[in-house]
Amino acid sequence: MQSSANKKHAYTRTLDFKTGCVEMMHGSGGRAMAQLIDQLFMTAFDNDFLRQMNDQASFTSSGGRMVMATDSHVITPLFFPGGDIGCLSVHGTINDVVMAGAKPLYLSAGFILEEGLPLGDLKRIVESMAAAARVIPVPIITGDTKVVERGSGDGVFITTTGIGMIPENVFISSERAKPGDNILISGTIGDHGIAVMLAREDFAFQSSLESDTASLHDLVSVMVEAVPGIHVLRDPTRGGVAAALNEIAQQSGTGMMLFEERIPVKPAVSAACEFLGFDPMYVANEGKLIAVCAPEDTDKLLDTMRAHPLGCNAAVIGEIIADSHSFVQMKTRFGGTHVVDWLSGDQLPRIC
Repeated sequence: MQSSANKKHAYTRTLDFKTGCVEMMHGSGGRAMAQLIDQLFMTAFDNDFLRQMNDQASFTSSGGRMVMATDSHVITPLFFPGGDIGCLSVHGTINDVVMAGAKPLYLSAGFILEEGLPLGDLKRIVESMAAAARVIPVPIITGDTKVVERGSGDGVFITTTGIGMIPENVFISSERAKPGDNILISGTIGDHGIAVMLAREDFAFQSSLESDTASLHDLVSVMVEAVPGIHVLRDPTRGGVAAALNEIAQQSGTGMMLFEERIPVKPAVSAACEFLGFDPMYVANEGKLIAVCAPEDTDKLLDTMRAHPLGCNAAVIGEIIADSHSFVQMKTRFGGTHVVDWLSGDQLPRIC
């Protein structure tokens, strides 16, 4: 187990802005990315909205409390089992908006296209975005398009920004997690990352596994209606469940105790992770959410989640505990306990 002093030192290690370079791990959702955000972006752009450190920022308008979220998508391959970069770019930003309990209202879309991208592929991607937006429904009301020279991109990169409105009685934010709360997951973990990795590489075995990419707006809506007092919602994308839980622990100043046997993982994901040397706790998801709520609300929230198609495999996977070091720990199937630390490298690059 890493000592608290070493963990703190690793998280706060100073970046080398004189001779250092950006590395793939700076976009992995793990410790290196947290350092980059904390030591560069938070320092340069510091303001009250950014300090909320959620997947979205909330602000007050004449019409009430609103949220804004933005997300860039650089996945390879562009088309994968269960989805593509088009629907993913809609789902990813909408999910960030609704993690505040908000109703999504509008989207924008920015495209960076590489010279040589087949127009048929671009049409397929744009139509997939349009279909995903209609399901919610949310209009894509503005955007921008740029083209870069052949070899300067990877087909297409898409950035989407979403705006939503928060109901009056809803206050969902990571700092609201407190000791005694329960931690819930809406379904099996690691589906998206493993499906994309298997599509990317020419492995000797075949799998019917598909990405879980989906918009969580309807699931969140019924959850908030049933339990308006939900403390935290977070979608575990880059860095997986491990990164999302470490973020919540750091922001709330609490610790966590997870129970390995309760965490739902598909057999195909477990087999692929064992073959590839991955840990499903660190693999990206694009259609799952983590919820933190008071113990008296847990049964009602769990039943509500399980009654929805996107939450039918929901489970209580742990609890919030008092811990000044903000460790996320896990009790294993064999009775031991270990720390579920930040991802230190880049397990699955270009995954969302």
